[in-house]
Amino acid sequence: MNKENQSKLEAQLKKVANAQDLQICSLSIQTNQNPTVVKITIKKTNGDDISLEDCASFNAPVSEEIENSNLLNCSYVLEISSQGVSDELTSDRDFKTFKGFPVNVQLNQKNSKKKFLSGLLYEKSKDYLAINIKGKIKTIPFDEVLKISLCKLED
Repeated sequence: MNKENQSKLEAQLKKVANAQDLQICSLSIQTNQNPTVVKITIKKTNGDDISLEDCASFNAPVSEEIENSNLLNCSYVLEISSQGVSDELTSDRDFKTFKGFPVNVQLNQKNSKKKFLSGLLYEKSKDYLAINIKGKIKTIPFDEVLKISLCKLED
């Protein structure tokens, strides 16, 4: 499938997603597989979690749209999935859920001498991030923060 047809198909599938209050995060068409694999990753527009039922109910309208489009004229397998859990904290919900968890904070080098800080997530406001580093609360203005992510457990 060429890029132009893939773009057309993606635009059509986005309309189907919008009708169900869903958003397509990614669309991958793997023509090197036999049969071709169409992978679609979705999320809810309101930020709620995606359930198995959401994926299942999205499957039929997407299949119908692909068939009616005549843009993918081969047999294919359709895989609908959610984004899953990211280790990067971005939403207020993430910060509430992972309060007290170990985090790595990547800092903006222009405003800070250090590149990274690690500690326990303590508090997030609209202006700053607070982490607990060895029992002391460190407050970091958000203009110094580039990225906040959960620490990965090492064996």
